[in-house]
Amino acid sequence: MRTDLTSVGFTEFKTAEEVDNHFSDHKGTTLLVINSVCGCAAGAARPGVKWAVETSNKKPGTLATVFAGVDQAAVAKAREYTMPYPPSSPSIALFKDGELVHFIERHHIEGRSAEMIGNHLMEVFNEYC
Repeated sequence: MRTDLTSVGFTEFKTAEEVDNHFSDHKGTTLLVINSVCGCAAGAARPGVKWAVETSNKKPGTLATVFAGVDQAAVAKAREYTMPYPPSSPSIALFKDGELVHFIERHHIEGRSAEMIGNHLMEVFNEYC
């Protein structure tokens, strides 16, 4: 489940310091996926994210991920950047110049197909990237 995203170019942040180092002064867009072992939601989120990134004409400059339930410090730090949204995994966040501009919570992922998630992300990329 970790390599599902890293094998297609996502950088995995495993520590709080890696998350902070990226977001403290980052310019441009970052797609951050808070990955999860949840079979139903994450099973659609990962393929939807990958499809959107592969298919969209406009894409985030940086692709990043943290893994909930595994790299706890990195996930906790990432969730500070996704405030005021409550902890949610899996979830998908888009940042522009270090500011959160779009957030997809778990309840927006559950029950949706990978194609629906991917199409939604492509619309988000067209607006912000």
